[in-house]
Amino acid sequence: MKLDRFSEPVLSLFRAVTGLLFLCHGLASMFGVLGGNRGTGQAVAFGVWPGWWAALVQLVFGALVCAGLLTRLSALICSGSMAYAYFVVHQPDHLLPLLNGGELAALFCWSFFLVAVLGPGPWALDALLRRDRGEAAAHPPVAVVQVNAERA
Repeated sequence: MKLDRFSEPVLSLFRAVTGLLFLCHGLASMFGVLGGNRGTGQAVAFGVWPGWWAALVQLVFGALVCAGLLTRLSALICSGSMAYAYFVVHQPDHLLPLLNGGELAALFCWSFFLVAVLGPGPWALDALLRRDRGEAAAHPPVAVVQVNAERA
């Protein structure tokens, strides 16, 4: 199909945008910027469970996913944190995401799970590092062998 050639670059863009959005949530909650935690203009108090720790995960692992570094592990951690948020914070209010305010948690959870399964795509630091290691392995150093002229 003609659109198949775009699948890898689009995966990279999907990963980067999803990671950036998650990173922005972390920045908002940790530092009170970009509208602050849940639009309050405030930061989450240091060390408070689970809000501050969730913000730390969003900040650190959102940045890693955005950059495409340690992508699969980082995306899995992000997905798990959003599954926790959904089932602990939202689901007790109601089963359905539209009725419990958990749409964003569910979307982030499944988006990061998709990235964890499919990988970072070609436009990622992981791909760049893998390419560099692959080239080094494909071209090992040449050993210089000195031949003794008397034996030859």
